[in-house]
This record gives sequence, structure tokens and C-alpha cells, in this order.
Amino acid sequence: MNYLSHLFLSGSSEGVKVGNFIGDFVKGSRHNRYAPEIQKGILLHRQIDSFMDSHPVAKASSELFRSRYRRYAKVLIDIVYDHFLAVNWELYREQSLHQFVSESHNILLRHYFIMPGPVKQFLPFLIRSRRMENYRLLSGIERTLKIMSENSSMPEHSEWAIAQIKEHYDTIDGQFKVFFEDIMAMSAKFIDEYPKDEQGV
Repeated sequence: MNYLSHLFLSGSSEGVKVGNFIGDFVKGSRHNRYAPEIQKGILLHRQIDSFMDSHPVAKASSELFRSRYRRYAKVLIDIVYDHFLAVNWELYREQSLHQFVSESHNILLRHYFIMPGPVKQFLPFLIRSRRMENYRLLSGIERTLKIMSENSSMPEHSEWAIAQIKEHYDTIDGQFKVFFEDIMAMSAKFIDEYPKDEQGV
């Protein structure tokens, strides 16, 4: 799951959304430095990642890309599944994708100064480019993959990846829908059962 999915799965809490968004950049026990709802979001992020890594349907999707991406196939599926969330958005939310992304941008900007340094660096570009909204376009996915290859050791096979998505589009779409029902249920359960702080927040 990438940024769009993590925000979607965060429920209605602003703090949980912020924590889930920054989860990749808060390691170990450093989540304890944040407010309770942001801590909750960071831990939810970890649960989502762990759930996806072990889910047989997500594994099946990643196998379609393993020949070129190897260990990065799981990372690529995070992006690809955000595409299928975007194109299937109306199945899951009455609020439009455009409105959701704009609302999410405003929430993240309100918490900008408590974010880890790397997030502060890329957030303005992510907002300006409306990257999460553009996940609905394969060109947006290709652009994201290129950016990731430029800023990490992820190999640059973006054109091949898009060709694979097109070839297996219906298969991946079906896999995504099965997986997303499961991860929505898991996330909702985590949010509902997460220990409340002393004030009951």
C-alpha cells in the first residue's frame, strides 16, 4: 500500500492519517515521541505493511513483476494497488477522489512541522503534482516509478512494468479487490481495538 491507500485506511482521525502517512520514516520506538493518535497511525502503518507482505493475493500480484524487480516487486505492488484503488474509488467512498486528496493535503500541511525531515522534503512536490490523484492514470504510476528509481536502488523498468500492468490488468484488478476487502477489515479492527489513552482519545 502506498500513500493513497494508507490515508484511505486510516479512518476519520486526523492524527491517525498523519501517523499512517509518515509511518515509513519513523523507526523502532520513535513513534513514542508523537501524540497518541499519531502513534496509533504509525503502528497501523506497520500492521498494514506486515499484513500485505504475508497476504497470498498480494504475493501473487507481486510475482507478475518479480522477474525484473526481484525484491522490489513488493514495493512496486504498493504503487500498483494504489492505482487500482484510485480507478475503483467509487466502490469504496462516496466522497470523490479529488476531494479526498485535497482534504488529505490540508491535513498533512497542518502537521507539516512535526513530520520527519524526508517527508518535509517531498511533501510539497507530492501536493503540487497531485501525485495521489494521478495514481488513477498509468502515466502517473510510470512517473512515480521513475521518481523512485532516481531516488533509491529500485531498478528502472517503468516501461516494462506498465506493459505488465496492461497485459494483466483484469487479473490484478481482481486480486486487488479481494485483497482490499481483507485489509479494510483488518485496519478497521485495529483502529477500533487500539488501546485508548487516559483521556479516551
